[in-house]
Amino acid sequence: MTFSAFIFDYNGVLVDDELVHWAALRDVLRPMGIEMTQADYWEKYLGFDDVGAFRAVLKDQGREVNEARVRELVELKKPVYLSLAQASLKGFDGAGELLRRLAATGAPVGIVSGALRDEILLGLEVLEAKGAVRFVVSAEDTRASKPDPEGYLIGKNHLLAIAGPDVVAKSLVIEDSIAGIESAVGAGLFCLAVAHSYGQVELRAAGAIDVVERVSDISDAYLAELASSVGV
Repeated sequence: MTFSAFIFDYNGVLVDDELVHWAALRDVLRPMGIEMTQADYWEKYLGFDDVGAFRAVLKDQGREVNEARVRELVELKKPVYLSLAQASLKGFDGAGELLRRLAATGAPVGIVSGALRDEILLGLEVLEAKGAVRFVVSAEDTRASKPDPEGYLIGKNHLLAIAGPDVVAKSLVIEDSIAGIESAVGAGLFCLAVAHSYGQVELRAAGAIDVVERVSDISDAYLAELASSVGV
Protein backbone atom coordinates (compact mmCIF):
# COMPACT_ATOMS: atom_id res chain seq x y z
CA MET A 1 0.00 0.00 0.00
CA THR A 2 1.04 3.60 -0.45
CA PHE A 3 -0.34 7.11 -0.24
CA SER A 4 -3.44 7.89 -2.29
CA ALA A 5 -2.70 11.52 -3.18
CA PHE A 6 0.26 13.89 -3.22
CA ILE A 7 0.50 17.63 -2.62
CA PHE A 8 3.75 19.36 -3.48
CA ASP A 9 5.15 22.67 -2.44
CA TYR A 10 6.65 24.40 -5.47
CA ASN A 11 9.64 26.63 -4.68
CA GLY A 12 12.57 24.65 -3.36
CA VAL A 13 10.87 21.28 -3.93
CA LEU A 14 10.13 21.11 -7.65
CA VAL A 15 12.08 24.08 -8.99
CA ASP A 16 15.39 25.48 -7.81
CA ASP A 17 14.32 29.12 -7.83
CA GLU A 18 14.93 30.45 -4.34
CA LEU A 19 17.86 32.48 -5.65
CA VAL A 20 15.59 33.82 -8.40
CA HIS A 21 13.12 34.98 -5.75
CA TRP A 22 15.92 36.53 -3.74
CA ALA A 23 17.23 38.40 -6.79
CA ALA A 24 13.75 39.67 -7.68
CA LEU A 25 13.12 40.86 -4.12
CA ARG A 26 16.55 42.48 -4.03
CA ASP A 27 15.95 44.33 -7.30
CA VAL A 28 12.55 45.64 -6.18
CA LEU A 29 13.75 46.72 -2.73
CA ARG A 30 17.03 48.34 -3.81
CA PRO A 31 15.44 51.55 -5.19
CA MET A 32 13.87 51.98 -1.74
CA GLY A 33 17.32 51.98 -0.16
CA ILE A 34 16.86 48.47 1.25
CA GLU A 35 19.58 45.91 0.59
CA MET A 36 18.68 42.24 0.95
CA THR A 37 21.54 39.77 1.06
CA GLN A 38 21.23 36.08 0.25
CA ALA A 39 21.82 35.35 3.93
CA ASP A 40 18.95 37.68 4.92
CA TYR A 41 16.61 35.96 2.51
CA TRP A 42 17.55 32.45 3.63
CA GLU A 43 17.39 33.26 7.33
CA LYS A 44 14.30 35.48 7.49
CA TYR A 45 12.11 35.34 4.38
CA LEU A 46 12.33 31.92 2.73
CA GLY A 47 8.91 30.28 3.04
CA PHE A 48 6.93 33.51 2.86
CA ASP A 49 4.75 34.34 -0.11
CA ASP A 50 5.42 37.74 -1.71
CA VAL A 51 2.90 39.57 0.47
CA GLY A 52 4.31 38.06 3.63
CA ALA A 53 7.90 38.72 2.56
CA PHE A 54 7.33 42.38 1.76
CA ARG A 55 5.36 42.89 4.97
CA ALA A 56 8.18 41.33 6.99
CA VAL A 57 10.90 43.32 5.21
CA LEU A 58 9.09 46.63 5.73
CA LYS A 59 8.53 45.82 9.40
CA ASP A 60 12.16 44.75 9.90
CA GLN A 61 13.34 47.98 8.25
CA GLY A 62 11.13 50.14 10.45
CA ARG A 63 9.04 51.20 7.46
CA GLU A 64 5.29 51.69 7.48
CA VAL A 65 3.52 48.43 6.62
CA ASN A 66 0.91 49.87 4.30
CA GLU A 67 -1.15 47.20 2.54
CA ALA A 68 -1.53 49.25 -0.63
CA ARG A 69 2.26 49.65 -0.76
CA VAL A 70 2.75 45.93 -0.14
CA ARG A 71 0.45 45.10 -3.06
CA GLU A 72 2.30 47.59 -5.24
CA LEU A 73 5.61 45.89 -4.42
CA VAL A 74 4.11 42.48 -5.22
CA GLU A 75 3.03 43.78 -8.63
CA LEU A 76 6.48 45.26 -9.25
CA LYS A 77 8.12 41.92 -8.46
CA LYS A 78 5.97 39.86 -10.87
CA PRO A 79 7.66 40.87 -14.15
CA VAL A 80 11.10 40.92 -12.53
CA TYR A 81 10.72 37.33 -11.31
CA LEU A 82 9.27 36.08 -14.60
CA SER A 83 12.05 37.71 -16.61
CA LEU A 84 14.73 36.16 -14.39
CA ALA A 85 12.95 32.79 -14.32
CA GLN A 86 12.51 32.59 -18.08
CA ALA A 87 16.26 33.06 -18.42
CA SER A 88 17.46 30.73 -15.67
CA LEU A 89 14.69 28.63 -14.08
CA LYS A 90 15.54 24.97 -13.64
CA GLY A 91 13.82 22.06 -12.00
CA PHE A 92 15.41 19.77 -9.46
CA ASP A 93 16.65 16.51 -10.95
CA GLY A 94 13.82 14.00 -11.07
CA ALA A 95 11.07 16.47 -10.12
CA GLY A 96 9.17 16.40 -13.41
CA GLU A 97 9.55 12.65 -13.73
CA LEU A 98 8.18 12.17 -10.19
CA LEU A 99 5.10 14.28 -10.91
CA ARG A 100 4.39 12.38 -14.11
CA ARG A 101 5.00 8.99 -12.48
CA LEU A 102 2.68 9.65 -9.56
CA ALA A 103 -0.04 11.02 -11.82
CA ALA A 104 0.21 7.93 -14.04
CA THR A 105 -0.85 5.78 -11.08
CA GLY A 106 -4.15 7.65 -10.94
CA ALA A 107 -3.32 9.36 -7.64
CA PRO A 108 -4.39 13.02 -7.58
CA VAL A 109 -1.39 15.35 -7.60
CA GLY A 110 -1.65 18.98 -6.53
CA ILE A 111 0.49 21.98 -5.67
CA VAL A 112 0.10 24.29 -2.67
CA SER A 113 2.54 27.18 -2.80
CA GLY A 114 3.10 30.76 -1.79
CA ALA A 115 4.21 31.41 -5.38
CA LEU A 116 1.98 33.23 -7.83
CA ARG A 117 -0.03 31.15 -10.29
CA ASP A 118 1.85 32.38 -13.38
CA GLU A 119 5.14 31.45 -11.72
CA ILE A 120 3.90 27.93 -10.97
CA LEU A 121 2.54 27.42 -14.48
CA LEU A 122 5.87 28.52 -15.95
CA GLY A 123 7.67 26.01 -13.73
CA LEU A 124 5.35 23.17 -14.72
CA GLU A 125 6.12 23.90 -18.36
CA VAL A 126 9.85 23.76 -17.59
CA LEU A 127 9.28 20.42 -15.81
CA GLU A 128 7.10 19.15 -18.68
CA ALA A 129 4.52 18.17 -16.06
CA LYS A 130 1.63 20.57 -16.53
CA GLY A 131 -0.76 17.73 -17.37
CA ALA A 132 0.23 15.77 -14.27
CA VAL A 133 -1.16 18.31 -11.78
CA ARG A 134 -4.88 18.26 -10.97
CA PHE A 135 -5.06 21.47 -8.93
CA VAL A 136 -2.92 24.44 -7.91
CA VAL A 137 -3.35 26.56 -4.78
CA SER A 138 -1.27 29.70 -5.25
CA ALA A 139 -0.68 32.94 -3.36
CA GLU A 140 -3.73 34.50 -5.01
CA ASP A 141 -5.96 31.88 -3.37
CA THR A 142 -4.98 32.51 0.26
CA ARG A 143 -5.17 35.33 2.76
CA ALA A 144 -2.28 34.09 4.91
CA SER A 145 1.08 32.62 3.93
CA LYS A 146 2.74 29.56 5.40
CA PRO A 147 3.14 28.60 8.26
CA ASP A 148 -0.58 29.37 8.39
CA PRO A 149 -2.37 26.14 7.32
CA GLU A 150 -4.88 27.91 5.05
CA GLY A 151 -3.26 26.84 1.77
CA TYR A 152 -3.17 23.17 2.71
CA LEU A 153 -6.72 23.30 4.05
CA ILE A 154 -7.79 24.57 0.62
CA GLY A 155 -5.75 21.75 -0.93
CA LYS A 156 -7.58 19.23 1.25
CA ASN A 157 -10.89 20.60 0.00
CA HIS A 158 -9.74 20.13 -3.58
CA LEU A 159 -8.82 16.52 -2.83
CA LEU A 160 -12.13 15.98 -1.08
CA ALA A 161 -14.00 17.16 -4.16
CA ILE A 162 -11.83 15.09 -6.51
CA ALA A 163 -11.60 11.80 -4.65
CA GLY A 164 -13.35 11.83 -1.27
CA PRO A 165 -12.36 11.65 2.41
CA ASP A 166 -10.51 8.31 2.28
CA VAL A 167 -8.03 9.74 -0.21
CA VAL A 168 -7.61 12.92 1.86
CA ALA A 169 -6.73 10.81 4.90
CA LYS A 170 -4.02 8.99 2.92
CA SER A 171 -2.44 12.02 1.25
CA LEU A 172 1.18 13.13 1.56
CA VAL A 173 2.68 16.61 1.38
CA ILE A 174 6.23 17.14 0.11
CA GLU A 175 7.86 20.30 1.52
CA ASP A 176 11.30 21.87 1.88
CA SER A 177 10.83 24.67 4.41
CA ILE A 178 10.12 24.91 8.13
CA ALA A 179 7.12 27.16 7.50
CA GLY A 180 5.80 24.76 4.88
CA ILE A 181 6.03 21.74 7.16
CA GLU A 182 4.29 23.63 9.97
CA SER A 183 1.55 24.63 7.52
CA ALA A 184 0.98 21.04 6.34
CA VAL A 185 1.04 19.60 9.86
CA GLY A 186 -1.32 22.34 11.01
CA ALA A 187 -3.75 21.19 8.32
CA GLY A 188 -3.57 17.63 9.64
CA LEU A 189 -1.51 16.18 6.78
CA PHE A 190 1.47 13.84 6.67
CA CYS A 191 4.52 15.75 5.47
CA LEU A 192 7.73 14.44 3.91
CA ALA A 193 10.61 16.91 3.68
CA VAL A 194 13.36 17.26 1.12
CA ALA A 195 16.61 18.76 2.41
CA HIS A 196 17.08 21.15 -0.48
CA SER A 197 16.89 24.25 1.72
CA TYR A 198 17.28 23.19 5.38
CA GLY A 199 19.09 20.49 7.33
CA GLN A 200 17.52 17.20 8.34
CA VAL A 201 17.47 17.98 12.06
CA GLU A 202 15.54 21.23 11.53
CA LEU A 203 13.07 19.58 9.16
CA ARG A 204 12.33 16.70 11.51
CA ALA A 205 11.93 19.09 14.44
CA ALA A 206 9.33 21.02 12.45
CA GLY A 207 7.17 17.89 12.17
CA ALA A 208 8.24 16.05 9.00
CA ILE A 209 7.59 12.30 9.24
CA ASP A 210 10.81 11.70 7.31
CA VAL A 211 13.45 13.57 5.32
CA VAL A 212 15.15 12.72 2.03
CA GLU A 213 18.18 14.53 0.69
CA ARG A 214 16.77 15.10 -2.81
CA VAL A 215 13.40 14.91 -4.52
CA SER A 216 14.95 12.32 -6.84
CA ASP A 217 15.24 10.00 -3.81
CA ILE A 218 11.44 9.58 -3.67
CA SER A 219 10.98 6.18 -5.30
CA ASP A 220 7.83 4.06 -5.41
CA ALA A 221 9.41 1.57 -3.00
CA TYR A 222 10.34 4.36 -0.60
CA LEU A 223 6.79 5.76 -0.63
CA ALA A 224 5.32 2.33 0.06
CA GLU A 225 7.67 1.85 3.01
CA LEU A 226 6.91 5.34 4.36
CA ALA A 227 3.16 4.79 4.05
CA SER A 228 3.46 1.53 5.96
CA SER A 229 5.47 3.23 8.72
CA VAL A 230 2.63 5.70 9.41
CA GLY A 231 -0.15 3.16 9.04
CA VAL A 232 -1.56 4.25 5.69
